[in-house]
Amino acid sequence: MSVTLKELRISKGLNQAQCAEYLGMSTRNYQNYENDAAKANTARYHAIYQKLESYGQPVVTAAVPSQMPEFHTNVVTGAGLQALANSVAKYGKRDCFSTLQKFVAGSYDGKICILYGLRRTGKTTLLFQMLSDLPIEKTAYIKVQTTDDMSRLTKDLKVLFELGYRYVFIDEITLLNDFIDTAAVLSDVFSMMGMKIVVSGTDSLGFAMANRDELYDRSVTIHTSFIPFREYARLLNICSVDSYIEYGGTLKMENMSFDDPDAAFDEVAFRDDESTRKYIDTAISRNIQHTLKNDHYGEYFNQLRELYEKGELTNVINRIVQHMNHRFVLRVVEDEFKSHDFGSAKELLLHDLPAERATVLYDVNEKQILERLKAIIEVKEKSETTVSITQEHIDKVKKYLLMLDLIVNCPERYESGKQAEHIVFSQSGMRYAIAKALVYSLMQDAYFASIPEADKAYITGKILDDVKGRMLEDIVLLEVCKAAPSAMEAFKFKFDAGGEFDMVIYDKTNQNCRIYEIKHSTEANEKQTLHLRDAEKCQIVEKRFGPISGKFVLYRGKDTFAEGVQYLNVENFLCGLK
Repeated sequence: MSVTLKELRISKGLNQAQCAEYLGMSTRNYQNYENDAAKANTARYHAIYQKLESYGQPVVTAAVPSQMPEFHTNVVTGAGLQALANSVAKYGKRDCFSTLQKFVAGSYDGKICILYGLRRTGKTTLLFQMLSDLPIEKTAYIKVQTTDDMSRLTKDLKVLFELGYRYVFIDEITLLNDFIDTAAVLSDVFSMMGMKIVVSGTDSLGFAMANRDELYDRSVTIHTSFIPFREYARLLNICSVDSYIEYGGTLKMENMSFDDPDAAFDEVAFRDDESTRKYIDTAISRNIQHTLKNDHYGEYFNQLRELYEKGELTNVINRIVQHMNHRFVLRVVEDEFKSHDFGSAKELLLHDLPAERATVLYDVNEKQILERLKAIIEVKEKSETTVSITQEHIDKVKKYLLMLDLIVNCPERYESGKQAEHIVFSQSGMRYAIAKALVYSLMQDAYFASIPEADKAYITGKILDDVKGRMLEDIVLLEVCKAAPSAMEAFKFKFDAGGEFDMVIYDKTNQNCRIYEIKHSTEANEKQTLHLRDAEKCQIVEKRFGPISGKFVLYRGKDTFAEGVQYLNVENFLCGLK
């Protein structure tokens, strides 16, 4: 630079305030760069200098296709861009689309937008939808390949800027091996030059790492992994909690797709045990593994590096995810066997069953069922990997599953005052598919060989119905926790003498609370309000969280009111959360 920033400003006939306005920064911030010689060698100083050099020069319009230079990456402009936008024109928009619009239309010099999340959660569709809202002559889309690197990408960005492009969408950017270590060039240079850059990718963990280091305070993040029931229902036009339990977590289900209208049924993420395993391997395990591969300093994955080097990391992560869901099923079955409210599991199974079938089921031994279930789990999990898994491995993987938003901790509260971890899977379809495969494995066990197929199907249906009931409790709790303002808390509350409220919503501002029971049933009955009508339990809660302002049962039936309890349709309740 032959002249200083101050000399350049003066040569352009601008005072400091005018210069700062042109650069899109505060006057005081600009003055710091003009007056502090130590900043002269920073990337941001060079970006400010380069942008100021262009002041007063005619705007370069985008070249026609015949004049386009040869790019180093896969760059799409013009008619190709319009085709991408048209391909998603008929789809609805995710709720987070408004955040993307705000970034593109706002003033965010020095920042890029990061759109990230697990596979099949609508990232690329969001990018294509945004394209149609922008001037096509100033917009470009880049699809990163594994053979690309940041050097090739920055060369193309420089060319695009010189050609007048100001909106650039970069898809699958985490495929760049050097992305985590070099990402700041996008915010510190190109964003400061006036480019609006939106990057996306499936490597959620890679973005999280870059956001803590290279992109710290330099990005606006949009996470797509969590798809609440209201979005699932709106985008796929299926307002059914059963469908959400079985397929929720992605925007693909049987014969339905938000991302790809031609998706085959064998691409459905949670169709069966095999497809679920494949999704865990590709969307989650490889996500973590890819970040480990590009963690050149070994800062984040020291405890997992040995597994990675042995080629066992993918299997170990899959096993840990399976283990968490197997234990969930085991708890559901165990709780039914010791249930104080509905009697033994056998009585539940025999309810409304024809006499000839009941005779066979009386011979089913509950203790042996639990023992066989535990044995099946042990065999399934041991076959997943040849290495031993330590608690340190589990804790580390769990930490990254939390970062990926695959699992969320919604702590339970107890009458004694303690809190306990309560892990909820944000992708309900994954949990249900694993649970269903485990229950089917149980029915194939030798212990059930003498039981007729019709009876096995009946037992399977009852257990899976209980699984759905417990999952519905988790779904409601998770969505309320995410939607609740900071002045409200939602949690499951357990009593020392036994029993629980499925959900308590505590209003810290007004010092009162609402109590809920959550049922998978379509019918209202007195048993559902047993705890809600328990005066002693209500007094315990009121002593801690203030007066009870309402008692509710969320279920799949119609709204009604009976004996001081409001019955609400759970699907309408979930759709009403914002």
